[in-house]
Amino acid sequence: MADAPKRTPLYDLHVELGGKMVDFAGWEMPVQYPMGIMGEHKQCREKAALFDVSHMGQVILMGENVGEKLEALCPQAFSTLKEGKARYGFFTNETGGIMDDLIVSNAGDHFFVVVNASMRHQDIPHMAKHLDGVDVTEIFDRALVAVQGPKAEDVVGALCPAARDLKFMETMVGEINGVECRISRLGYTGEDGYEISIAEDKAVEVARAFLADENCEPAGLGARDSLRLEAGLCLYGNDIDNDTSPIEASLIWAIQKRRREEGGFLGAERIQREISGGTARKLVGIRPEGRAPARQGVEVQSEDGNAIGVVTSGGFGPTAGGPVAMGYISTDQAEPGTKVNLMIRGKAQPAEIVSLPFVQQNYKR
Repeated sequence: MADAPKRTPLYDLHVELGGKMVDFAGWEMPVQYPMGIMGEHKQCREKAALFDVSHMGQVILMGENVGEKLEALCPQAFSTLKEGKARYGFFTNETGGIMDDLIVSNAGDHFFVVVNASMRHQDIPHMAKHLDGVDVTEIFDRALVAVQGPKAEDVVGALCPAARDLKFMETMVGEINGVECRISRLGYTGEDGYEISIAEDKAVEVARAFLADENCEPAGLGARDSLRLEAGLCLYGNDIDNDTSPIEASLIWAIQKRRREEGGFLGAERIQREISGGTARKLVGIRPEGRAPARQGVEVQSEDGNAIGVVTSGGFGPTAGGPVAMGYISTDQAEPGTKVNLMIRGKAQPAEIVSLPFVQQNYKR
C-alpha cells in the first residue's frame, strides 16, 4: 500500500482557511483557497500572497570548502559565493542533463540548500556520496513559507524591519514576532518577495502574523504554477529533466563565466560543446492565438505540418490575458515571431513563438 501523504506544519491552518488539499509529491498541499486560482494569482501580482513551501527539502552543509566541493556537482561558482548571498543552481549528471535545480545560500558557518520536494530522495544521497568531508543534514523540524508580491516588503518588513534592506538573492537571520527565522529575498513567482525558514512549532504563529496584514492572502499550488509560468521559470520534471541540458533550457545565464570556461563538473563536456556549438532544440515561449490552453505534451508543428517540438508547460496566464506555454522547439524554428501550430485534440491551433518571460520579472536589485 502506498504511504499516506505527509503533512506540513501548516496543514491545519490550510484546512481552517478553506484550502482544497491535494497530494503533491507525497505531501498534502493546498491547490487553492476560496478566493480561487485567478484571485490568488492577481493577489500575488498586485499585493502579496503567502505560499506554504514546507514540502521542499531543506539541507545544511557543514565542513571545509563546501562551495568548492559543490562545484564538482554543479556548474555554478559556489566557491566565491559571499556570506549572506544566495544563488540559483542545478545538479548535472554525467551526460550533461539536469538532475534537479536548487537554491544555495552561504549562511556563514554553513551552506543552506533548498531542493525540490520530489527530488530530495535523490539529491541528499547524491550530496552525501560526493561531498567528501561535508556533513549533509536534511532538516525536518522547519517549515518554509514564501511571501511574494509587490507588497511583500511591507508585509515582511512590518514584522522584521531589517528584511527591507535585503536585495534579490540575499539572505539573513532575523526575528519575526520574537521567532528566529532565515529570511531570503527570492521566490518562484517573478515578483519581489521572500522565502522564510521557521521552526515548525512557530510556523503557524508566523504565518498568521503575515496573513493579519490586509495586503496578504493565502495562495496555493495552482496560482504558484500560473505565476511561475508567466515569469518564464522552469518546473523540474516538466521543463527540465535528466535528459535536458542547461543550454537547451536557456539557463546559460545561471552558469558563471569561470565555470563555463574551466568545466570540472559532471557533464561539462556536453555543456561546453553546446555553449560553443549550439543545440538542436531550445526552450521558448509560445502564445496560442485562441483561448484554448496548450498543456504539457502537445505537439508543435511548423506551418507546413512538420513536427518541430513539444509543449512542456502550459495553461492560462491571468496577467498575460490568455493562454501561455513553454516548450522545446527545433532551433531553426525558435526565432520569436515564428508562426506555428499546436495540435490540440487533433486540431491545428495557430500560435506564435515569443520571448520569455510573458510578464516582467520584478525582483528588487
